[in-house]
Amino acid sequence: MEHALEGALAGGVDLFQLRDKDASDDELLAAAEIARERCHAAGALFLLNDRPDLAAASGADGVHVGQDDVRVDRARKLVGDDALVGLSTHSMQQAQAGGRSGADYIAVGPVHATPTKEGRPAIGIEPIKYAAAHVSVPWFAIGGLDAGNVGAVVKAGARRIVVVRAIAHADDPEAAARALRAATNGRRG
Repeated sequence: MEHALEGALAGGVDLFQLRDKDASDDELLAAAEIARERCHAAGALFLLNDRPDLAAASGADGVHVGQDDVRVDRARKLVGDDALVGLSTHSMQQAQAGGRSGADYIAVGPVHATPTKEGRPAIGIEPIKYAAAHVSVPWFAIGGLDAGNVGAVVKAGARRIVVVRAIAHADDPEAAARALRAATNGRRG
């Protein structure tokens, strides 16, 4: 994690989410401490996936929850009003509802099949187009995105993307992050 995180932050990533479905609470908290310190030193936000209780305990800037996790309003109560709460969505209907859920941002996807969302079918580009036209909260395209296919989601209206493998598995995570940032026009926010 540390090599990819350092490269990602050096390459312009401004939000990092710690996601490890197999780690124990103690392992997550230890990893969260490292990630939070590195993110804050780089001026990036640090979020924890799925666990608002551990996000609050770790001093994370927020939590990201899925459709089958704790509801957005409950997550907000656990992390506090000053923390970010993000929500995954997997269809146009979920994107629409997510935009009204009280989440600070939503993720729309997976655009392409990805092993990080095993068993979750790809939803394609239409929900990205829908989000660009109809969702008023900040949103991210997610799912199997890399330098070779990010142009299609940008063309469909995405200005923010979420990636895992495209940076974490890259020989040069910093260069990969810079290339993806450039492909999304380097926009922040």
